[in-house]
Amino acid sequence: MRVAILGTGKMGGAIARRLNETGHDLVLWNRTGSRAEALGIGRVAPTPADAAKDAGVVVSILTDADAVRAAYLGENGATKAARNQVFIEMSTAGPEVVPELKAAVERAGAKFIECPVSGSIGAMETGKGILYAAGDDDAIERARPVLDALGEMHRIKDAESAAKLKLIANTMLAGVSALGAELLAAGRAARVEAEDVFWVLNRFAPGLASRRAGYVDHKYEPVTFALSDAAKDLRLATHVYREAGATTPMTDTAKELYDRAAKTAGALDMSAIMTVYEKQPVERKA
Repeated sequence: MRVAILGTGKMGGAIARRLNETGHDLVLWNRTGSRAEALGIGRVAPTPADAAKDAGVVVSILTDADAVRAAYLGENGATKAARNQVFIEMSTAGPEVVPELKAAVERAGAKFIECPVSGSIGAMETGKGILYAAGDDDAIERARPVLDALGEMHRIKDAESAAKLKLIANTMLAGVSALGAELLAAGRAARVEAEDVFWVLNRFAPGLASRRAGYVDHKYEPVTFALSDAAKDLRLATHVYREAGATTPMTDTAKELYDRAAKTAGALDMSAIMTVYEKQPVERKA
């Protein structure tokens, strides 16, 4: 199957490598074309419309709502070439942009699936991602060779709910990560070995293991999930929760911490939330 991929950042690149490995014919587009070319697979298209025109499935995984709108609805946006393809929107861009995209795609006669993804770069490269998929049965069946190649699909009742569920997932990830950083710093202040603190935290939150280098050794590269992206996701999430009338004091606090850390460590891995605590003096009573 010919698959267009709009966005070849860390996750988009991982998806491209997985789909190439599973035999799909790829056309890639990225705002910075050199990043797509660096993957060394498929054809690199000059515009989203050019990438989408001959594809059976179009996958988009971009930074935020503005980037998604530009790729779909801009002067050379993918919907200009929409005919009978299935568009799979995988970005973490929040629910507000979803109705615009869905309407534009369907007006052109194509199908739309909202399908944010969770998982590490390694998980996506090995087909072990988690997919939150909302779309009609025909769209899902037509896109199944792509979806099944990427991981475990969980069907969601509607597109906006799928986008919201991804924000809930990333809220959990960010909250656990921030609490882990706080407890490591608290353990240090209480003169408990960092290795021992991390060992017990990892028993309760196994997902921390992949970021051990950041938490224990203060090494925040290579970046698998940028701290700035975690901060962006928390801003999107708290907006959704506030609009829904939900009370989320713990999430609000996590958002403030990530926003603070992003000012100096935004380009580093999200485990750099540790820097919020590293830069605070440890006060000890005599």
